[in-house]
Parts: sequence; C-alpha cells; structure tokens
Amino acid sequence: MPTHPMNAAWVERMVEIPPSGRVDYFDEKVKGLGLRVSSTGKKIWIVLFRVRGETEKHRVTLGSYPSISLADARDKARAMMVEAAAGLDPSAPKKAMKKSPTFEELANEYLERHAKVKKRSWQEDERILKKDVFPSIGKRKALDIRRREIIELLDEIAGRGAPIAANRTLAVIRKAYNWGIQRDLIDVNPCVQIVAPGQEQERDRVLTEDEIRKVWAAIEALDPHVTNPRYKSDPVMASMFKLRFLTAQRGGEVETMRWADVDLANGWWTIPAEFAKNKLSHRVPLTRAALDLLAVLKDITGDQEWVFPSRTAKGKPIMNIQKAAQRVQDSSKVDFVMHDLRRTAASYMASLGVPRMVISKVLNHVEPGITRVYDRHSYDAEKRDAIERWAAKLAAVLSVQPKS
Repeated sequence: MPTHPMNAAWVERMVEIPPSGRVDYFDEKVKGLGLRVSSTGKKIWIVLFRVRGETEKHRVTLGSYPSISLADARDKARAMMVEAAAGLDPSAPKKAMKKSPTFEELANEYLERHAKVKKRSWQEDERILKKDVFPSIGKRKALDIRRREIIELLDEIAGRGAPIAANRTLAVIRKAYNWGIQRDLIDVNPCVQIVAPGQEQERDRVLTEDEIRKVWAAIEALDPHVTNPRYKSDPVMASMFKLRFLTAQRGGEVETMRWADVDLANGWWTIPAEFAKNKLSHRVPLTRAALDLLAVLKDITGDQEWVFPSRTAKGKPIMNIQKAAQRVQDSSKVDFVMHDLRRTAASYMASLGVPRMVISKVLNHVEPGITRVYDRHSYDAEKRDAIERWAAKLAAVLSVQPKS
C-alpha cells in the first residue's frame, strides 16, 4: 500500500492522473487515509481500517475532493480510527443504510405479511400505494423520507379534488411505517402529527323505497362476466349483494360466508369470531328469501368451502367486488355505496318498531360498558323477528314497479 506525503497543493495540482483505471495514494501522516484518483481526474477520499479484534479490513468512502478538503478528510479518518480501535465499526451506519428498505419494499412487505393476512380490504391498500405513493416516494429509502414530502404528496392528491383519497393515502402510509417499526425495520414514522387534509362526515344515507327498487333491479341484472359469454347466467355475485340487503350484515362478513357455518335446515348462519369485524361470534337468522337464494347457490358452490368463492384465487373467498358494485351503482343511477344497504335495513327495522337494542344485536355492534359482559341473552327470537319484519317490508317494496 504505497504512501505519499500529502499537502493541499499536491492534492490540488501535482497528484498524478493515471492514463486509465484508477490509482490509490495513501497519506503518510494519517494511516489508512487514501485519495483514489481515476483517469477522468475525479478524486475521492477513502479510509481503510481494521476494527479491533477483527482480521478483515473495512473501507469507507468519505466523499469527493474538493467538497472535502485534505484537512477535513484527515479529521474524519482520525475519528474513524479511534472508533475502530475501541472495537466499533464506523462503517456500520452506511452499511445499515444500504440494507434499509425502500418505502416500496417496506410497503410490499406490509401488504404481504400484515394486510393480506389480517385485512379484508388489503386490495384497496395496494391500489392506493401503486396509484399515488410508489410513483412518488417508492424508490426512496424509507428512513430518508421526511414529513414535508408526505404532506406535499397529500396536498397534490387533495388538489385534484380528492381530499378523502388523500386521507386514505395518509392512513396507508402511516400503517406501513407503524408496521415497520413493530418489526424493527425502521425507527421513526414521518407521518406523526400530519393532519388528514380532507374533512370527513359520517354517512347517514338511507335509500328510499323507489331507490331500493332501482338498486335491486340493477343487482338482478348484474352479470359479473359481461366480457365473457360463458358466464351469462351466473347468479353468484347478484346473490351476494342480495344477501347483504336481506341479512343487514357487513360486506366482508357476507363475502367470507362458509357453507360449514350455514344451517339451511333451521335457518341460521353463524359468523365465526375470526370473520366478524368485532371478533365476536354472531348468529344471523335467515329468512325464507335468504334460504331460497342459498338453495340455488348450494347447487353452484356447495362443493366448495366458500359460499362465494374467488374466481381467480383457488381456495379463497371472493375478494374483489368493486367493479361489480360500480356496475350496480351506474345501472341503478342511484347515488349510494354498498354499506348504505346495511344502514337502510337498520333504518327500516327502526321504522317498523324494532327496538334499538335488538337492531344493535342484528348488526352485531359492540355494546359499551359492563353490560355486554353480563348480558348473555342471545336475542335469537328478537333478531329473527326483526329480520323477518325487514324481509316482509322489502318484499312489499319490491312488489311495486319502480319509477322510471
């Protein structure tokens, strides 16, 4: 390892430029400090050192000349030698940075190991990340991303007239970072104290009787395979939306209905705790209309685990209903979202005189306070009465011709 008596003038003007490749000159004054000179004339400071107790040599790049002067390079090299002599590796931070994940790598791991395992809506998280987040900050190291950059991304989304989408984007980024902290992949979450840009209001949308008729007609006309003539008469998707209407249960719970949990003989569907949003097992009464739908489906999917199996992921329940839901909305020309079906059913039960407590039991809401601990009454009879009143009302509404 040849050495050279370095000074500022020599580094600036007298160092020899190799005709090709590169050459390393090492300082006589500070052991391990070197100047790497390439045939292009570029000069880079390097440091070679051995950590106490190790046999392998490490190399760290300090930076280029003249951004870093000879004096600064010597100071940095001396500090590194002190650390190495104490048994510390001064190159560890740079090595850790190289190994640290980009935001895209972090978010994809969050999707695979958390969202897809625990969230029924993981596809929405993936869509948000691919649409807006990855193109903006995906290739950056997750540790390098600052709060200001996330705020600017959210402002851009809100600025195109989508403040609620900006809120959802912030939520997904925050979840990915929090998961990374839990897994010890990163140390900080730059989303801390960022305020969601969009002001959200709780929906209170309840469909009118005429809107119910239009939506039901659009569901009945639904063809989930409109681009494939082989599937012209498939009733599975339509039946799923109808059951959401008839049972007043959450969309994700209907989508994960299993035949093993359905008692067709006695008219009950038991939602296991693992599939319930609130992690509480729930018995749902099935009316005659619901049982008739399930009887038809039994001939179609009865040999599978799921009442509504996925067409693309073998052995999985149906997951992607967004396009079908959009077709129902477009066809009915009614401004609503699918969760409004559940709220509509609950509101009509209330109008039919069903007590609030019973409606809460039908919807499987978590009760506050100590009451829920001691109240072991299953409310099966009351729930069945409520659902049957709603089914009768729905049948009466649907018997009237919808207005054009």
